Amino acid sequence: MKPVRIEPEATEELSAAAEWYERRREGLGSEFLAVVDAVLATVGRDPGRFPSYPGSDPRLGVRRAGTPRFPFSIAFIDLDSVVRVIAIAHERRRPGYWRDRAR
Repeated sequence: MKPVRIEPEATEELSAAAEWYERRREGLGSEFLAVVDAVLATVGRDPGRFPSYPGSDPRLGVRRAGTPRFPFSIAFIDLDSVVRVIAIAHERRRPGYWRDRAR
């Protein structure tokens, strides 16, 4: 299993989304965080099982992991010794805004 490093921008996105869900319904933010944690654990165990992120430059190796129940994708790069999470992005808002982070 590789360590998963969440970049600061992705951490901010995660926090903002969890807070938004929590304001909608008590406990929903925690449910979102639990789903993201489970997906990140799977990413750390087997990052190669996830597809390339649509629309990203294939040379950069950005992959996409979806979050069940929530319309978010985790954009990550599988490096030799670590998985680098560059975005936790809503699937329908501002598509591709994070692409500069992959460089």
